[in-house]
Order: sequence, then C-alpha cells, then structure tokens
Amino acid sequence: MPSDLEQNIIDYLKNQSEKGIELLYDHYSNALYGIIYKVVCKEEIANDLLQEVFIKIWSKFNSFDSEKGKLFTWMANIARNRSIDYLRSKGAKYKIQNLDSNVSSVDNKSSTSINVDTIGVKEEVKKLKVEHQEIIELMYFGGYTQKEVSEELDIPIGTVKTRSRLALIELRKVFK
Repeated sequence: MPSDLEQNIIDYLKNQSEKGIELLYDHYSNALYGIIYKVVCKEEIANDLLQEVFIKIWSKFNSFDSEKGKLFTWMANIARNRSIDYLRSKGAKYKIQNLDSNVSSVDNKSSTSINVDTIGVKEEVKKLKVEHQEIIELMYFGGYTQKEVSEELDIPIGTVKTRSRLALIELRKVFK
C-alpha cells in the first residue's frame, strides 16, 4: 500500500496536476538520476535523460497501475529503459551493472539507499541455475537483447529464449 505522500503524488498525477510532477521531482529526482547515471556514466547526458524520463512519466502516467507495483519501481524501470535506449542509439557497448550497486533514493520518511538486496531480487536470481543467472543478468541488468546474449555467451538464440523463459517463470513464482 502506498504511503500518504506517494498516494498524494499518484492522485495529483492522475488528475494531471502540476503539483504532482513537482512533488515527484522533489522526492524522486535524485534516485532516478542515480539510476540513469549508473547506466550512462556521464553527468550531462544523465541530466538530459532525467528530464526526458520525467516527461515520459507525466505523459504516460495513465499506464501506471498501483495494483501491479510501486510507483518508484515503475519510474525506475522507465529511467533504466530510457538510459539503455540511449546507449543503444549511440551504438555504445555497455557493461553489466553490479547487482550490489546502491542507488540513492528518497523513501517516505528520509534519504536512504535502495539496494537490490533489500527487495530480494539478488537473492532470488542467485537461486536460479547458473546458466539462467547469466541470461537474466545480461538481459535485465545489462540491457542486452536475446541476440546479443546469444553472441556474448556463444549459444544458440533458441537456448537463450528457453533459458530466459524458464528463469522468468521461476522468478514470477517467487514474486507473485
């Protein structure tokens, strides 16, 4: 269940109130900037992408469903995906980000640090078979396509598809 602050932000954004985007920026811009910077590693680009992310959040807010997840998780995915899209558009090769990386965030009460460990993703990925872990790390934390994973690991694309599907089935069971 969202906190009072988060619910206020959600309500403002659903009503297309500029107050919502102001609150959103005040409370989440540092965390989203951290996610973007971690991917692109350049301040100027991260700042530009942060603005694009907020525009996308504003314009696509009707697709947010609080029943499916938290507001921050939804926004973090937008930030991560936009950063990866930027790198792909520039033809850059990116590295798998360390799953232990902390992203500076603002929780409901104070500044804190979000660690993938605290939400249980890392532990669950570690429980997968090693070949499934590789696929998940490359595709979901490294931003690789199935074809790129196939090339990187030198395995057939059909194997990549099967392993990723099986891994996601296992992870879905845990997070339901």
